[in-house]
Amino acid sequence: MELTGLHILLTYQCNFECDHCFVWGSPWQTGTFSLGQLKDVIGQAKEVGTVKSIYFEGGEPFLYYPILVAAVRSAINHGFKVGMVSNSYWAITPEDAHEWLKPFVGLLEDLSVSSDLFHYDESLSRQAKNACQAAEELGIPIGTISIAQPGNDNVNPAIGQLPLDESGVMYRGRAAEKLVEKAQLRPWTEFIECPYEDLREPGRVHLDPLGNLHICQGISIGNLFERPLKDICATYDPDQHPISGPLLTGGPAELVRAYDLPLKENFADACHLCYTARLSLRERFADFLTPDQVYGGYDA
Repeated sequence: MELTGLHILLTYQCNFECDHCFVWGSPWQTGTFSLGQLKDVIGQAKEVGTVKSIYFEGGEPFLYYPILVAAVRSAINHGFKVGMVSNSYWAITPEDAHEWLKPFVGLLEDLSVSSDLFHYDESLSRQAKNACQAAEELGIPIGTISIAQPGNDNVNPAIGQLPLDESGVMYRGRAAEKLVEKAQLRPWTEFIECPYEDLREPGRVHLDPLGNLHICQGISIGNLFERPLKDICATYDPDQHPISGPLLTGGPAELVRAYDLPLKENFADACHLCYTARLSLRERFADFLTPDQVYGGYDA
């Protein structure tokens, strides 16, 4: 696996509790990186030799602002391109946003702010507008990402990293419980591939504050607190992985067939079937389907 991007979930905690959230972010979530752990991870990323960029995400990374600033500087000092994703709760006014963003001037390749009807009561929130105004004044590249409401068939699903502008709901994480009733369901046999992630050559992966390295949120390929990142990348075998193997063979439907799961019903999308199947398999594959946070639990 030639890893080029590392997306660090600085914390599972978030000031919002959005119905569409992949990782069940909420004020009650647990799991946050220490600065020492982040510096170690950034050093490990450098040792891999192929990583070009590091993103800081969450949860909401600005909740741990001093740690975020220090980690961004550490990543820059190691030669990485750096990006961040935030819901811009801190951008109360343009002046406030300016102060929050000043430490990142000249450091960021990208700042993505989330704004949609899951986060706020308008598609483009006042906070997002303030953040965009301040970032543009400071010369920080910025864009907005937005998730459409369920049932909106005029938007495309996100493939890999969430793109700028609007994309559709993926029914995993909290969305698999909160939003499915609003979706049009299809037979489980139709979902014969993973349309959203490249599980064979992922390119970029997510790292959570418990050390889990995710090829998709909730599908772990190793733990950086137990094995070096370089080793995990070198030994990843997608065909032998108990979850990615069936998914590569025949998508979420094959995951159901391979483990004879009693899920013969209709689902909103491939994520919905995959996530539901993984919930049924967690006890069997506890080391691969982790942590509890991504599956609705809040215990570290």
